[in-house]
Amino acid sequence: MRARRSLSKVNDEAPTHEQLVELVSAAGRVADHKELKPWRLIELRGDDRLVLGRAIAKAEGRKGVNTKPLRAPLLIAVVAAVRSTKIDAWEQEATAAGVAHALSLLLDEAGWGVFWRTGDYTRAKAVAKAHGLAKGERLLGWLYVGGRPERSRPVRGKVVDGERFVSRMPQRRR
Repeated sequence: MRARRSLSKVNDEAPTHEQLVELVSAAGRVADHKELKPWRLIELRGDDRLVLGRAIAKAEGRKGVNTKPLRAPLLIAVVAAVRSTKIDAWEQEATAAGVAHALSLLLDEAGWGVFWRTGDYTRAKAVAKAHGLAKGERLLGWLYVGGRPERSRPVRGKVVDGERFVSRMPQRRR
């Protein structure tokens, strides 16, 4: 995790469906209140990316194809699927985001380049329709996955100072 970085430029290699399923099985072990599994992933390869590109262009009010989905050979749409009214929706979306983050770490560890892309069009009707989203489902973005270019640079100087982000509970006066 200390060496993880988003890699927005990848080559045309990608994990197989079988490799992806194995990593998803591990990523699905994130914290999940009531074990609702309030998430699903949609694998986009080949022409699926053109379908998404058309939907994004439509959401932007343009004709044609937005080429962003063509920047990686594999896109993984991350969908939060609210499954219960007894558990807050934000908590279920957090579980879906946790799966996406865990999967991105696992893909990185397996040697793949990964970049999590979001944007205003994740909420667009045309994009939701292209993904076949049901009521109660929300697109959180896509993991763009591909091979690491030979010249990808290692992470330098990106150390997070944990001390800045950890504090104690404020003490009350008695």
